[in-house]
Amino acid sequence: MTTIWAGLSVGGVYAVVALGYNIVYIGSSTLNFAHANLMMLGVFLAYWGLVQLSWKIIPVLVVAVAIVAFASMGEERVAIRPVRHIQGQLVTMVGAATLITGIIEIVWGQQALTVPSFFSDTPHHVLGGAVLPGDLAVIGLAVVLTAAIALVSRLSMVGLRALAVSEDRDAAQLRGINVRRMQVGVFALAGAIAGLLGPFLGPLTFASYTLPASLAVIGFVALAIGGYGSIVATTVGAFGIGLVQQYTSRYIGANYENLMVFAILVVVLMALPNGLAGARRERVV
Repeated sequence: MTTIWAGLSVGGVYAVVALGYNIVYIGSSTLNFAHANLMMLGVFLAYWGLVQLSWKIIPVLVVAVAIVAFASMGEERVAIRPVRHIQGQLVTMVGAATLITGIIEIVWGQQALTVPSFFSDTPHHVLGGAVLPGDLAVIGLAVVLTAAIALVSRLSMVGLRALAVSEDRDAAQLRGINVRRMQVGVFALAGAIAGLLGPFLGPLTFASYTLPASLAVIGFVALAIGGYGSIVATTVGAFGIGLVQQYTSRYIGANYENLMVFAILVVVLMALPNGLAGARRERVV
């Protein structure tokens, strides 16, 4: 059970990363390659607030959410809006990710920094397994965010407008939906989620400029397994990846974690090319 809790904790991190990708994809039909870098910015802001300024956790959360959301909106304005084609957007988003990493290196350097946890370091025994309160918080955060966004996307007018933009951008605009405002909104929401996760993620991973490399790759794997646009299935896939990594590390070896994850990805995509919950879309050619 301890291994299960560890896997769910890691999977919770991947779930929130994939959630940010999915939000942007649903509302703008764009894959935000800089989302993991925005999450790294949230981790460094947590270090800045908790260690350098000695703030309490609530002000740190507020500042991290606000700054990362603003940075995400800036990315949309500079790297997405002026570029018409998706191929060009991929290049500009990689440039935005590099820019964010460069700014972090200038401000905080390249040395990994320790972010203190605002939870107790004493493990609790839950359902027969030991788990830290911080790990439970990450799992709970992933579940709550997934449930909230899934409900909003299906039961609110804002969510239905976002789905309409994802389905057909031009048709949504002809129906009176402000596509540009929707795009800015989803980038702001994804950035706010990245900033919110920073103080929770920092104690687990340290503040390091190399953090986005692993988060981005596994986040996209979770997205591919669950299916683009499917909030709940992506989170399920992310939790599954975390469990696979932990059990592989325990019984086979840590060096085989990612190998096993990508092997499962290949099997899933061979059986279900659109992911676990991805819908097939027919288009006239």
